[in-house]
Amino acid sequence: MIVDVHAHVGDQPFDCEVGDLAVTSAVLDRHGIDCQLVSHTEAIFYDAVAGNRALAGLLPREPRLRGMVVIDPRRLASARRDLRDLLGAGFVGVKIHPPLAHVPIAAPEMRAALELVAEHDVPVLVHTWGEDLLDLAGVVAELPGLRAIAGHMGGPAWRLVPEAAARCDRLWFEPSLSRAPGGRVRWVRDRIGVDRLLFGTDATLTDPASALGAVEAARLPADELAAVLGGNARRLFRL
Repeated sequence: MIVDVHAHVGDQPFDCEVGDLAVTSAVLDRHGIDCQLVSHTEAIFYDAVAGNRALAGLLPREPRLRGMVVIDPRRLASARRDLRDLLGAGFVGVKIHPPLAHVPIAAPEMRAALELVAEHDVPVLVHTWGEDLLDLAGVVAELPGLRAIAGHMGGPAWRLVPEAAARCDRLWFEPSLSRAPGGRVRWVRDRIGVDRLLFGTDATLTDPASALGAVEAARLPADELAAVLGGNARRLFRL
């Protein structure tokens, strides 16, 4: 079973084939993805509340999708309402994009947002890019019970994953990148094992072929491959 923990629906301000739910369904068909955890691009780029509600209307139309509630660390009252109303109604986790919210991971507002997520006992996918990967590990370590995923596992700073993993055992790593260096997934696996490695694609911004190729290139044993492609995510999200 393949579970993609990092994907999107809705229009994006980039030159790629997005927007129509039919595109998402076709991508799932083409790559054999059984379950995809998605956030709405309107929620990430513009209006978290409006985008979350738009996604709630789309989820019943594609049974392979599960929702991620986007929360804005600057608007925690709205975030609290969305978590209360949407979690359990097709939504299984939370997404936070610090750069687009203009709130660094180390900022007090981000800590407050992550504390709110911890209250609801669901995983949170946080966009990381650079040394903020270590900032995320530090904050999660200080918040008992919080389970977090480092989206893109630091992007160009992916070699910091072993240090981040050592700082906190409740931090998972999702390695999607549009242009990923060869051998990256295997390098991380050889240093931290596979239990905290997840599969994500950043679809439909990026075609899943890139992420699938990166995992295939790692040449993992069959049991480890199954864990990365879906088993770890099923346990983390209690799917």
